[in-house]
Amino acid sequence: MPPIEILGLCAAFCSTTAFAPQAIKAIRHKQTRDISLWSYLLFIAGILLWLGYGSMIGSLPLIVCNAVTLPLAAITLVLKLRHG
Repeated sequence: MPPIEILGLCAAFCSTTAFAPQAIKAIRHKQTRDISLWSYLLFIAGILLWLGYGSMIGSLPLIVCNAVTLPLAAITLVLKLRHG
């Protein structure tokens, strides 16, 4: 694997891992009052766009990172809509 791919995968791991605690906390406590609805809608739009872009250029780090982050963000958004 080329060093650039390893760098990208490390960046993807850090980005996704940094996001996970917020999603886990929202899932566990079902409390999303302090989460901005518009921010999450924009965030999910960005994830979808990055996922599409990564797929179009064949970038494994972009695909993996956004494919993992999308469900976490979507769950958090659903909880925001239900319990916000």
